Amino acid sequence: MKIKTKDKIVQAVLAKMDQRSLIGQKKYGATMMQEIEGQEKDLNRFLVDVQEELMDALLYIEAAKRCLQDEIEEVAYKRFTTDVSDIEVHDEKTL
Repeated sequence: MKIKTKDKIVQAVLAKMDQRSLIGQKKYGATMMQEIEGQEKDLNRFLVDVQEELMDALLYIEAAKRCLQDEIEEVAYKRFTTDVSDIEVHDEKTL
C-alpha cells in the first residue's frame, strides 16, 4: 500500500505506527490480524488492551502537565528575580 498523503505530520505518524507494529510483531510473534484470525484474542481482550493503554495515556498526560508546570514556574521565577540593572539596553524587550 502506497501512502498518498503529502502531509508530513501524517507521514511521520504513519511511519511511527509502522515501526510500532514491527516491534509488536517481534514481541508477540504475530500481527494483530493473525491474533484475530487465530482467535488468540477475542473482543474482550482487545477492549482490555485499549483500556490499559488509555490508563497509561492518562498517566503520561498528568506527568507531562507537571513537567510543563515546573517549566512555567521556573521561567516565572527567573523573570521575577532578574535584576533589572543587569539587563543591557538592547535586551529591554525581554522584560
